[in-house]
Amino acid sequence: MSPRGVATPDVRERLFAAAERVVERDGPGALTSRSVTTEAGCAKGLLHTHFAGLDEFVAELCLDRFARTAAKARELQRLAGQGTVARNLEAVALALFDSGGPAISGLALTRPAAALRIREALESGAPGFTAIQEAITGYLEAERGLGRVAQNVDPCTVALAVVGTAHHLLMTSWPGTPDPRPLVKRLVTALVDR
Repeated sequence: MSPRGVATPDVRERLFAAAERVVERDGPGALTSRSVTTEAGCAKGLLHTHFAGLDEFVAELCLDRFARTAAKARELQRLAGQGTVARNLEAVALALFDSGGPAISGLALTRPAAALRIREALESGAPGFTAIQEAITGYLEAERGLGRVAQNVDPCTVALAVVGTAHHLLMTSWPGTPDPRPLVKRLVTALVDR
């Protein structure tokens, strides 16, 4: 545990990673300020020093993970012509399921104040599913231009299908349900393989 009065490096990420472990291991109902700080091995009040409360913390965790996945999706454009189209798309879609994605999404739904904060942030332009969809569309257009995606494939529709399916699976999966990753892989393959 960090001694009192000593700065904790990368506090946000340390707390976010601890929350993901708690939710993944024990389920959304186990997430409390105390469970997060205990898991992170830091002072009990640290979460409330950096966040207005648990709802703000949950919202910021979700928004941070959306932003990370959106950044990964924007990197797709550089991969045009490299690897396989299906594997490149899978990597982005599956990133939504990393670090307890389904459990964290479910957690946000059980906390109305967090869900409202997330929606407001997304409406104000924070990166989320729309940014991921736009990046996938741009990537598929580039791959179609290179002849690696069939001309009859509509990049916008494929992107919507991938992101929509990932969203659905995030909202309907929780600890103990079957792993959604194989379904995402099959969908991507069905949509882009010729």
